[in-house]
Amino acid sequence: MLRKATPERLTLFSDGVFAVLITVLVLELRPPAQSTYAALLAHWPSWLSYGMSYVFIAIVWMNHHYLLRYAREATPRLLWTNFAHLFAMSLVPLSTAWMARSKLAPAPVSFYAAVFVLVNATYLGLITELIGRAPADVAPARIRHRMRLRATFTLGLFVVATVVGLFAPLIAIALCFVCLVVYLRPDPPGV
Repeated sequence: MLRKATPERLTLFSDGVFAVLITVLVLELRPPAQSTYAALLAHWPSWLSYGMSYVFIAIVWMNHHYLLRYAREATPRLLWTNFAHLFAMSLVPLSTAWMARSKLAPAPVSFYAAVFVLVNATYLGLITELIGRAPADVAPARIRHRMRLRATFTLGLFVVATVVGLFAPLIAIALCFVCLVVYLRPDPPGV
């Protein structure tokens, strides 16, 4: 009889991908040519893009780590859902670099928010896979409901930010930031 595949390797691989993403993100930062604080401050779009993306990756990792507590078996469906989530995350350095280089131009900011849409949609897939079918003693109904509600709400807000980014990039960034704040605590409010 074959033993069930445990989720430890999935967790370790995912942690490695998150670590690489943060490393790639910082490699995109370039120091200014001049040796002044004014020159450093002139690069504020890069610093804002980097800072927000760093926090975004950290928050996604924390929530991913929290969510994987519910994994009892590394099923093929869970593995593929996780790979989809990691693929979406792998787009964060690209969208961050484009947004920073463009100095927060509308299309790159919209694309940045669209990457958040993809990340959040795949996270919703992980929620469905890990706790959607879990017995009540593993994931009580109130936890399932609140996790889905939060993920659906922020998914909608990221979609709005994607559209708003085409006309008002700073407002789109603010909307993305609001979504990040909602995920600061991996447990949904009231749990």
